[in-house]
Amino acid sequence: MRRLSIALAAALLCGCAAYAPPQAWEKQYLARPEMQFDYDRLDAKNVQHVYVSKEGAGGGYGVGGGGCGCN
Repeated sequence: MRRLSIALAAALLCGCAAYAPPQAWEKQYLARPEMQFDYDRLDAKNVQHVYVSKEGAGGGYGVGGGGCGCN
């Protein structure tokens, strides 16, 4: 049983080694709006509003720092 699990783990790891980065003609699909992190702009704005309200820090979304003035 142990040898079987080791062989299965090795086979799964070897399958991960065959990853190839996307070709130039495949990158057009990565630029689509549905592939973005903030696909729903209204939802992203709502999440940002809640974050600013809880943290007490306005502006600079995504940049380090806090509402207390310390960086």
